[in-house]
Order: sequence, then C-alpha cells, then structure tokens
Amino acid sequence: MLKSLNTFRWYDNLWAALILFTRLPFWRVYQPPKTSYAAAVEWWPLAGWLTGGIMAATLYFGPMVMPYPVAVVLAIVLRMLTTGALHEDGLADFFDGFGGGGTDRERILAIMKDSRIGTYGVLALLLYLALTATTLMYMPADVAPLAVLAADPFAKMATSQLLLMMPYARTEATAKNRTVYRRPSTAAGIGLAVQGLLPLLLFLWLMGGRVEWSTLIFAPCLVMYFLYRLIWNRLRGYTGDCCGAVCLLVELAFYLALSVQLYL
Repeated sequence: MLKSLNTFRWYDNLWAALILFTRLPFWRVYQPPKTSYAAAVEWWPLAGWLTGGIMAATLYFGPMVMPYPVAVVLAIVLRMLTTGALHEDGLADFFDGFGGGGTDRERILAIMKDSRIGTYGVLALLLYLALTATTLMYMPADVAPLAVLAADPFAKMATSQLLLMMPYARTEATAKNRTVYRRPSTAAGIGLAVQGLLPLLLFLWLMGGRVEWSTLIFAPCLVMYFLYRLIWNRLRGYTGDCCGAVCLLVELAFYLALSVQLYL
C-alpha cells in the first residue's frame, strides 16, 4: 500500500516533514526520496499539529497526577525531545550569530554554523524558556492546551513565509543539513494557510468572546515582520537557524499577547 501511495508527491513530502521536524521513528515506517526533503517545509505546520498535540495532551492530563507548573515544564521538555530541540538550537545559533556577528554577513553565517553555543545563545534560551513556561503557567488550565494547539502550527505557518519573502542565504554545499528548501508554490501556500489557520480558528471559536482575535494575530505577525526585516538587512536571505528562531519567537508572541488579554 505504501508503494502505491508513493506516486503522490504530497505523500512523500509529508513523510519528509515528519522525519525532518521530529525525532519520532517515522523513518522506520517509510523512507521518502531525498528530493522530498526540499519540500518538507510545506507540511511544517501539520508537524506542528503533532508537536503541539503532545504539549496540549501533557497540559490537559498532567495536572490530574502532578502540580500544574510541573506539567507545564514537562510539556515543554516533551516537545523538545520530540523535535530533538531543533528549533531551540536555531534560536541559540540565531542570537549568537546576530549578537556576535555585528553587521558582517559572512561572520554571522560562520557563527551560526559553529556548533558551540555562546553567551547570546544561552541568554536567549533561558529567557525564551522562562517566558514560555511562565505564560503557560498563568493561563487558565482550560485555555493553555488549546493555546498550544493553535500557536504551534500558526507560528510554523507564519515562519514558512520567509521562503516566499527571501532566498536561502547559503549554498546547498554550505547548508548545515545539506537541504535547501524549495520556494512553495501557490497550491503549497494555500495548504500552509489551511494547516496553520485551522487550529487557530478552532481556538478562537472555542474561546468565544474571551479574547480579541485581531490583537492575538497582530502581535505575532508584528514580531514576524520585525525579524524578517532584521534578517533581510543583515543576511539578504534566510537560514534554517533563522526559521527555527522566528518560529519560537512568533509562538512566544502569541502566548504573551494571549496572556495580556486574559490578565486584563
């Protein structure tokens, strides 16, 4: 059956996304062609349904057997284990590169490719984890799981727009994972929108009038635009580390905007 479904290119790309963006053993079930990994980002938000779902399940069921703050930390840890801390690694490299590289494009790229972590990267990770954990802890227990399910795919959908807005900053030979994502087609762009917006629309519907949707969407998009301008001005192109950092920061902006609304 898997061989017959192999004729559908989207199927290969979906498997590539699940293998690339998680550390779950999907590769034991099916191995897509290597060319499919260039289109894996077209299913990135759907992978977010899985990673966000793991977090949401932990936030929902965890408090039944443990204190809620412990469940929040465990949810974050489980997602990092699921993704292999892929995006957190990008966040650290991004801040090391842009913090220590100044305006020198080649130096920024060289620092981001260095496997060692510096002061900027450590501080970025600590602040990101602290803010993420705190915002989730102070959300009502019935809201946090839904927020994670909405924010994870939405952030990945928003970040995927970098592929449409600028070229890749490296060559395939100098790419960290030797994969250069292709520019999404119109059909792929529609698919990304569906994957990222469907959970968000469900969240807004379930929340009723408790949150203002325009503010909730505006804040992450503003962060996305600011980071896009920063990346474009310094590198004239994106990297995988840039995508990981933007994804986490857009998601964090969603949580912060939601927390402010719930607090006020």
